[in-house]
Amino acid sequence: MKIYEKIAGWIRQNRGFAGALLLFSVLYLLYNILHPRGFSAAVFVQNSNESVALAFVAMAQTLPVLLGGLDLSVGAVMTLTSCIASTLVSGSPAEIIFGMFVTLLAGTAFGFMNGVIVVYGRIQPIIATLATGAIAIGLALWIRPKPGGDVDGDLNWALTNTVWDFFDTYGLDADAPWLRPFADLPVPVLILFGIALVVWLPFKRSVTGRTVYAIGSAEGAAYMSGLPINRAKIAAFTLGGFFAACGGLYLAIQTSSGNADIQQAGAYTLNSIAAVVLGGTSLLGGIGGAIGSLVGAMILRVISFYFRILSIDPLLQPLIEGLVLLVAVSFGAIRTLRVKNKLELFR
Repeated sequence: MKIYEKIAGWIRQNRGFAGALLLFSVLYLLYNILHPRGFSAAVFVQNSNESVALAFVAMAQTLPVLLGGLDLSVGAVMTLTSCIASTLVSGSPAEIIFGMFVTLLAGTAFGFMNGVIVVYGRIQPIIATLATGAIAIGLALWIRPKPGGDVDGDLNWALTNTVWDFFDTYGLDADAPWLRPFADLPVPVLILFGIALVVWLPFKRSVTGRTVYAIGSAEGAAYMSGLPINRAKIAAFTLGGFFAACGGLYLAIQTSSGNADIQQAGAYTLNSIAAVVLGGTSLLGGIGGAIGSLVGAMILRVISFYFRILSIDPLLQPLIEGLVLLVAVSFGAIRTLRVKNKLELFR
């Protein structure tokens, strides 16, 4: 009985995330039932590869949304870092590691710059990041005027397939008995959830992370409580830049190239907002988290998977995606319209 009460209490406190998890489970289960090769490692790997970049960008978008703002540069930062990675992530192992480090550092630095502009320039995040996003696209075009690049082939194969393929690529014992239970797991999923657990959860539980939630709930109260407001805002945008860089790095590794595509950057930014809302994060701030946004991104990707197996006319796909995005973003306003006192939103 106590376990049931704990579960029921958790669901009440995390209704948005629980609903997203349930929706994803139902959609993905039905997708595998309809897919001719459903419930296979090959399908799981393919789906994972198509979801990782959006999931990282959605996690990047979560941080400014928790503050009560929006970051319109996440797609552009992802595009910029993918172009950087397509130039540097090749050669010897040391050169590859250095290229990956520079790529992640570039995205993190861009996020830090966003935070500094928002905090000390006292500019609304949506305006500041609209401008910095244009700068990121300009830099991406300067690095990659045309699509191309040369990402290490072994790295591409190892990180876009199963755990068994990863071990086999680098000459490790892929047939070890202890590895068999995990051999068919997709490496992209392990990377995604590994970074979420190692980076996001410690941040969320830190003083800075709790301050981010406090700012989104009531910035005035957080300020009067003596919390480090400026530090939390800068940290949130910086971590968002890191997550966007993770998406850009993986996209470059997956495609073995870089492409300064403006439409791609815009689409990822828009989808990241929808994924954040689908994952249970309030656009008003203070409620939600990056794990929920990760699930929201997967929901969006599963919807796009249905286009293939149901043979939906490509001309209708943008219409359907647009309707889904509109409904997803509208969810964020429903709770606001139903309350008479704004304080109820944070109880």
